[in-house]
Amino acid sequence: MQEPGANSESGAEDEQQLPSLARTVESLLFLSSDPLSPAELGEAAQAGEGAIAAALALLAEDYAPGRRGVQLRELAGGYTLASDPAGEEAARRLLSRPRTSNLSAAQAETLAIVAYLQPISRPEITRIRGVSADSATATLLERGLIEEAGSSQFGAVLYRSSTQFLKLFGLRSLQELPDIARWDPTPEEQAELRERLLRAGEARAGGGPQAA
Repeated sequence: MQEPGANSESGAEDEQQLPSLARTVESLLFLSSDPLSPAELGEAAQAGEGAIAAALALLAEDYAPGRRGVQLRELAGGYTLASDPAGEEAARRLLSRPRTSNLSAAQAETLAIVAYLQPISRPEITRIRGVSADSATATLLERGLIEEAGSSQFGAVLYRSSTQFLKLFGLRSLQELPDIARWDPTPEEQAELRERLLRAGEARAGGGPQAA
């Protein structure tokens, strides 16, 4: 026979776990572009129907109209997070702005070279890529992903990644770049890597840079 205090202890534990489940449900609703049914939320959160209902009730209270710029809405048999109608005009202005296109392969390759070998000049980037880096570098500058960082001893402009680059890629510093965090090369290893990339770029170009 179960002791009298067992159920109350279990209930108290469930109450302590509810905020955590509510946060999980909130995350799921934030990530999904479509409304999620209680069953879908329960499957993803590995929680029962009653627990999901309680979590949704808690979120409904937290996202009550007039409290935040986001509301919890019940749509098409599911739930979703939507902007407050009071902010719809501002949202339309924001969403009507021209969208920036994704980086091309050449731009992404150039950005990676700058990020890992900075400061680096455009001629060096061209040698590494084996094709002209003029267009890609100009686009990255225009989009604020790289910036000028002085000049080399030969007078060529040097480039480095920008604060905007760190922000867009979710990095606090360059030390969080994937390979650097695991490898942490010495200055000698960095110099060797640079030379290997330069040789590879020259071989790829077949003796000279091509048009991008």
